[in-house]
Amino acid sequence: MTQNRYTVEDRPEEFRYVLLDRGEDGSLAVEAGEEWYVDVDVDGAIQRVLVHTGVSEEYGGQGLASVLVRAAVDDAIARGAAVVPVCEYVAAWLPKHPEYAEHVVQPTRQHRAAVRAQQRDS
Repeated sequence: MTQNRYTVEDRPEEFRYVLLDRGEDGSLAVEAGEEWYVDVDVDGAIQRVLVHTGVSEEYGGQGLASVLVRAAVDDAIARGAAVVPVCEYVAAWLPKHPEYAEHVVQPTRQHRAAVRAQQRDS
């Protein structure tokens, strides 16, 4: 994988992170994957609920879902948010990366209700 070929952008107005393939020479900007999220305020603390991870079929098998999730988790933590793994991929990925354990909050009814509400409004 070429250094900096793949970048992850937060698109808060769309409630998602986007994995971009910039190509070998950096001239492209093809969407290769995405991580959907919703933020939930719990007693004044933001918890970022990671809802769905997806990587386009043509980019499969390259470890890019892990790149995407790591960027999303790092960004959430940098913003002071806890991470809530609703997405099955994220829920399986986090235990393999114990360095994030102190920032993880297990999903509750409140988190799942926020996900459903966002899906209804979309």
